[in-house]
Amino acid sequence: MIAALAAVFAATFLAATVFPFQSELVFVGVQLSGLAPLAILVAVASLGNTLGAFVNYWIGGRLEDAGAHRWLRIDDRQFARARVWWERYGVWSLLLSWAPILGWFTVVAGAMRTPLWQFTLLVGIAKTGRFVLLGWLTAQAMGLDWAADAP
Repeated sequence: MIAALAAVFAATFLAATVFPFQSELVFVGVQLSGLAPLAILVAVASLGNTLGAFVNYWIGGRLEDAGAHRWLRIDDRQFARARVWWERYGVWSLLLSWAPILGWFTVVAGAMRTPLWQFTLLVGIAKTGRFVLLGWLTAQAMGLDWAADAP
């Protein structure tokens, strides 16, 4: 069980970073094998995926420290306006960070200096919801009892 959970953690962590990797197959494989209770599997996957998003947050912050908005030819005044917009509306896009192609929002959050507590809360909700849904869909597709720990 430990090896399976470690594989899920590693896969979900890597999938949340800027590296192209899909963790769904690993998650579903472990779920179908019955090597770990579903609740623990969801918790480990959510933790790995959320912590992986912190890598992107850090990258966004370092890029902005290096003046990345200027590389994109965005002047400081425009960037300040974008930051105000992000704080009011854009930060909610982190609830979409569960989607593989929308994970780049976590990089933007770092560049925009989103408070870490807010980032953690929104990304944690998104990532956990993703794995709860994936676990439920897998159970439904395979005719498994959602509450059962093994197939």
